[in-house]
Amino acid sequence: MTQTVAVLGTGKIGEALLSGMIRAGWPTAHLLVTTRRADRAEELRARYGVETVTNAEAAERADTLILAVKPQDMGRLLDELAPHVAPDRLVISAAAGITTTFIEERLPAGTPVVRVMPNTPVLVDEGMSVISAGGHATGDHLAHTEEIFGGVGKTLRVPESQQDAATALSGSGPAYFYFLVEAMTDAGILLGLPRAQAHDLIVQAAIGAAVMLRDSGEHPVKLREAVTSPAGTTISAIRELENHGVRAALIAALEAARDRSRELATGTG
Repeated sequence: MTQTVAVLGTGKIGEALLSGMIRAGWPTAHLLVTTRRADRAEELRARYGVETVTNAEAAERADTLILAVKPQDMGRLLDELAPHVAPDRLVISAAAGITTTFIEERLPAGTPVVRVMPNTPVLVDEGMSVISAGGHATGDHLAHTEEIFGGVGKTLRVPESQQDAATALSGSGPAYFYFLVEAMTDAGILLGLPRAQAHDLIVQAAIGAAVMLRDSGEHPVKLREAVTSPAGTTISAIRELENHGVRAALIAALEAARDRSRELATGTG
């Protein structure tokens, strides 16, 4: 933790990483942040005691640069950084759909780049960050990236060819669960429950099911079957889900998310 890390683009994900590193023991003296707005810079200085700098200063001073900007802003940011980045700097991208090749081509030759797809539960230290090495990144670079993102949840290494699938499944994944909870809450209201009670019932069911999936080691089919009694209420509900093609709809939705990630990567979207 003696290296200096700069977070460029300190929005929700960038701030979550920053706060996670601080909780993990990273000295604030070795953390830099950049942001577009002066009021946001002052807010971050007051909240975390970190130094706010320009993108060029971050590139010159930091050993590791975390690019936490929106995909559409990445090209402009790289153009700004390129004259100031030494080829031994580690560059970590947390932008959906942006390939390591896209970044490597715009920075000095040999710059190590690692691509990461985090998801929003990093905001509560329960995120999943999927990590892939670029052409010049080593095992040490990957381990350093895991050290940073491990402070806000779990990490998983995958080949970059699997990043679009991981984005569809994990990066976008929380939204699917929120959508399901929303629909189930509406169903609870239709069945006669007050909204607040329906919400609490569904949220706790989701938390409990997730913990059982994580901690039991059991296949989800086995856990589902444990709830599904012959001729009971659950099997009646499962039958309706199958009749309405929910499984097929989920597969189609994930394929659509994967394809959109590919479009972002190629600049066609």
